[in-house]
Amino acid sequence: MRYPAAGLDWTYGRLVGFDLETTSTDPHSARIVTGSVVGYGGGQPTSVRTWLSDVGGSQIPTAASAVHGVTTEAARSAGRPAPAVVEEITATLAGLVEEGHPLAIMSAPYGLTVLDREARWYGITPLGDRVSPVVLDPLVLDRRVRKWAQGPRTLERLCRHYVVPLDEDAHSSEADATAVCELVRRMGRRHALLAKSSPARLHQRQVGWAREQGEDLRAYFARTPGKEAWARDVRLDWPLLPLRREGGR
Repeated sequence: MRYPAAGLDWTYGRLVGFDLETTSTDPHSARIVTGSVVGYGGGQPTSVRTWLSDVGGSQIPTAASAVHGVTTEAARSAGRPAPAVVEEITATLAGLVEEGHPLAIMSAPYGLTVLDREARWYGITPLGDRVSPVVLDPLVLDRRVRKWAQGPRTLERLCRHYVVPLDEDAHSSEADATAVCELVRRMGRRHALLAKSSPARLHQRQVGWAREQGEDLRAYFARTPGKEAWARDVRLDWPLLPLRREGGR
């Protein structure tokens, strides 16, 4: 592992950003359209690998295409076979985790669950069965250090707050993965609570923080007229959602 220079915290080390553009907001059934893995910081040039999948013959809904700009026709004509894309993304992440690099992932339970379910669908060894990644999720971290901040914590809003460059019209996995790395780094440098912990310690703390945040959200929905039913859909698991009991994806 390449450690930061003496006297510097983890925000000066190498981070790996990971982001997906997909067919759906449901992590159990979404198919990967594009995926990017970005090596960032640590005194080294930024490295980027991006994949375009043929989505395994699935359709990309118009609403999803409107967000990331990839149509079903484009994916099928220019994309690579979905199983190969899933294997290469998983293997790339596993290799970087083995080198000791933390993964920076916005809303980690979504991206990691999509990748996990795709791997299982194609009979590929999932990331979590290969390595134990250390994950830094700006959504969970910001909810901890700015508990009472108002408004949704989208990637765009967080980047504006922490003054991180992001082309809000791009909506590409490469742009988002790069922005998340810088976002996590600036969050760490602004908040001592984050900087003074190692990435491994932060990972463990986020497990508890995410559960507390989910429990608070459940309680809010449960006591809010018209939102009571939403409480049962709030998941407390982080950074990976468990398999559905009925099996499959």
